[in-house]
Amino acid sequence: MAAAPHIRTATLDDEEALGRLDRDTWSTLHAVMPRPQPPYEPFYSERFGPRDHLVAELDGRVVGYIRLGFPTPLACNAHVRQILGLAVADEARGTGVGRALLRAVCAEARGQGARRITLRVLGHNAPARGLYASEGFAVEGVLREEFLLDGVYVDDVLMGRSL
Repeated sequence: MAAAPHIRTATLDDEEALGRLDRDTWSTLHAVMPRPQPPYEPFYSERFGPRDHLVAELDGRVVGYIRLGFPTPLACNAHVRQILGLAVADEARGTGVGRALLRAVCAEARGQGARRITLRVLGHNAPARGLYASEGFAVEGVLREEFLLDGVYVDDVLMGRSL
């Protein structure tokens, strides 16, 4: 049986590993932005820093992350958090890393006082949709054919759950 991933808040020292993970896992299965090209943008930005990321480690190696933020800057929406990114290294898929990150981010959002958590997932990303559904997320809306990826129109699926 594989060891359970260690989940922690990201640090500044994680930036290089997180950027590499983001580039290595890029796919039109979950990304709507073009494939990153050198010179690469920093992983952290003015909008999202280490405090906005939970990191998964296996045997001391960063193998996943999840980004948590606010869906809008409005005070009337401050009770909601949104998952704004999730990546798991190819070699760590199927080991429970994604599920552990999802559970940890829900606990983090709850700890911040959030009542709901939402996310957006591409309609053709069946593995992610299955994971989210198994953790209590329900489809709350579908933007039909929202993106054109690799010559195919893809739905943008809005999912959410109460905390």
